[in-house]
Amino acid sequence: MNKVKSLIGGIALSVTLAGATLAAGVDVNASNTGLALQGFDPVAYFTVGEPTKGDYRLTSVYNDATYWFSSEENKAAFEANPEAYAPAYGGFCAFGTAMGFKFDGDPNYWKIVDDKLYLNLSAQIQERWSEDVPGFIVSADTNWTDIEDKTPEELQAQ
Repeated sequence: MNKVKSLIGGIALSVTLAGATLAAGVDVNASNTGLALQGFDPVAYFTVGEPTKGDYRLTSVYNDATYWFSSEENKAAFEANPEAYAPAYGGFCAFGTAMGFKFDGDPNYWKIVDDKLYLNLSAQIQERWSEDVPGFIVSADTNWTDIEDKTPEELQAQ
């Protein structure tokens, strides 16, 4: 448990620094311009199997966030079923969500589990999350219902 508290404390600084970049919506991790996944194509994780930068000219808006795509085909697939491709927990860190917090998800630290895209904050956090992916997903799913509409700052103040 001390390791978890240490990780939470260490990443709290990241949230403090990154919190100002969040869009107005609190349920999606997006930049202050509303860009989700730092411009990475959400469909490419499933089709190419790696983070792929999208094109600013190929966009779609979902849950008040703008997604970029690397091809017209990926954009069409997303628009046909955005829930299938949008990252879990609005793109916030899956491990952080399991702990009851909202931390930035880094598009480079990801995993698809049961056809759902999960992001984590860093390599260290991804490694910790990988120790019990099913357990952390259960915890995160439970926590998400309580934290979805709260800002990262509100969660840290508790």
